[in-house]
Amino acid sequence: MSEEALFLPFDLSAIEPDDGGPDPARVIKGNPRTRTWLVEERDAEKLYSGVWEATPGAWRVVYDEWEFCSILSGISVVHQDGVPTPIVLRAGDSFILRPGFSGIWEVKETTRKLFVIRMP
Repeated sequence: MSEEALFLPFDLSAIEPDDGGPDPARVIKGNPRTRTWLVEERDAEKLYSGVWEATPGAWRVVYDEWEFCSILSGISVVHQDGVPTPIVLRAGDSFILRPGFSGIWEVKETTRKLFVIRMP
């Protein structure tokens, strides 16, 4: 493997994003749309990283995977099941969602985040 392959910049201009959205059965509010720029996909290690963006709306989430996130722009609110106080996320906020997390992801203003996912 060359040394160039060991350094991987997040150059979104070189990646065609995947357009999509949450499963319609999980949508609670609005018509949220997503775009994902998958920078690295390492199936053998079950590791994925890139940039994700979503438009306003709300949907149920259930995490089987471990995910590190860092909000780049926008505002989202995460409502964790069983926790009365929602978490407001803004640019600069970083966090980890662990397997077993469930609740509602609500995008107030189009949100963009960096992510690293480790599948079980």
